[in-house]
Amino acid sequence: MKGFLFLSKLKNARTDPVSKLKYIFSIPVVISALGYFVDIYDLLLFGIVRIPSLKALGLNPDADGTFILNCQMVGLLIGGVFWGIFGDKKGRLSVLFGSILVYSLANIACGFLPYFPKEHLVYQYAGLRFIAGVGLAGELGAGITLVSESLPKNLRAIGTSVVAGFGLMGAVVAQLTVELAGGWNISYIIGGVMGILLLLLRISVSESGIYKNIEHKNVSKGNFLSFFTHKDRLIRYLKCIAVGLPTWFCIGILAVLANQFAPELGIKDLNPGKAIMWAYVGISVGDLLSGFISHALKSRKMAIFYMLLFTLVGVGIMLFGNTNTETRYYMFCVWLGLGTGYWAMFVTLAAEQFGTNIRNTATTTVPNMVRGLVPVMIFAFDLLKGNFSVIMSAALVGVVVFGLAFYSALTISETHDKDLEFIE
Repeated sequence: MKGFLFLSKLKNARTDPVSKLKYIFSIPVVISALGYFVDIYDLLLFGIVRIPSLKALGLNPDADGTFILNCQMVGLLIGGVFWGIFGDKKGRLSVLFGSILVYSLANIACGFLPYFPKEHLVYQYAGLRFIAGVGLAGELGAGITLVSESLPKNLRAIGTSVVAGFGLMGAVVAQLTVELAGGWNISYIIGGVMGILLLLLRISVSESGIYKNIEHKNVSKGNFLSFFTHKDRLIRYLKCIAVGLPTWFCIGILAVLANQFAPELGIKDLNPGKAIMWAYVGISVGDLLSGFISHALKSRKMAIFYMLLFTLVGVGIMLFGNTNTETRYYMFCVWLGLGTGYWAMFVTLAAEQFGTNIRNTATTTVPNMVRGLVPVMIFAFDLLKGNFSVIMSAALVGVVVFGLAFYSALTISETHDKDLEFIE
C-alpha cells in the first residue's frame, strides 16, 4: 500500500525546486545510494588489496591475483542472472536484503583468511571472492530499478545519478580504509560490518508501486531466456551490454593492472589501489554530472555518446602521450573516471528498455554481464602481450570495446521520459 501511495504522490509531483529535491532525496534514493556505496567498497576492495594481501598470504600477486579476480567476476555474472530473476519474481526489496547479506558475510570471512589453513589457500580466497561476487551482483540492478520505478520520469536520470555518484565514493573510502586500518584483512571486516548495518536501514524502504501493480497478475516474470527468444529484445539487450564495456575496460585493465604499464611508460612504480581510487573519484563526479547532462540534452544516448568520446580521447593520450610520471597516470585515471561516469545512466537505460516483468532481470544482468566480460578482456589483453607491447595490447582491446560501445549508443532506442508502466 505504501508503494501505491508513494507512486501516486510522485506522479502528481509539482515542478518547483523544493518538490524536486524532496523526491530526488527520498528514502528509496538515499537507501539505494548507501547500498551502492557499500557495494562498490566491497566490489573493488580485492583490486585495492590484491598485491599486499596475496604477498602476505604467500601467493603470486599477478597469476593468482588474476585467477581470483576472474572468479569474482564470474560470480558477478552468475549472481546477476540469479538476483535479476529473483527480483522480478519476488520483488526488488528481496534482492536488496538477500544480496547484501551474502556479500557482507563473504567479505567478513575474507578478513580471517590469514587464519585459514595454508594448503589450497588460493582456492579458498577465490571461493570467497566468487561468493562475494554472487552477492554483489544484485545490489545495483535492484537499487536502480527501484529508484527508476519510484521517481517521476522527468527526475529518473538525476535520481539514479545521485545513487551512483554517492555510491561510487565507496571506492575512495575503500582505499583510504586500507591505508588507515592497519591491515588489508581489517578492511574486509569493516566492509562486511557496514553491509550488515545497512540491512537495518532497509527496513524503512517500501516496494516499488509499479511492481506491485503486476505482482499478482498472471504474467511471466523474470524469464531470463526471453531475452534470447525475441530478435528485437535480444538486440536491445546486447546493445545495453556493449554500451557499458568501456567502463570496465578502463577499470579492469588500465586501473587494476596499472602496475603492468609502469615499465613501458618509464614510471618507477604504479599502485593499482591508488589508480582505482583516483578513477573512482572521477567516476563519482561523472555519474553526478551524467544525469544532469542527459536531463539537459533530453537524451540518454547522446549523453552517453559524448562521455564515451571524452573517455576515448583520454585513453589515447594516456597510452600514447607523455605519461611518464606516477602523478600523470593518476590524473588520467581521473579523466577516464569522469568519462566513464555514465555507469548509472547506462544501467538506467537498461531499466527503461524493458517491461516491468523482466526489468529487474535486465537491470541486474546487464551491468554484471559487463563485469563478467572483464576476464575475456583480460584474457585478450594477456594473449596479445605475446606479440605486442603492453600498451599496444591494451589499445587493441580498447578499439574493439569502444567500437561496440559507440555503435550501440548511437543505434539503441531513446528512452528519455519513457513511461515505465508496461510489460513485455
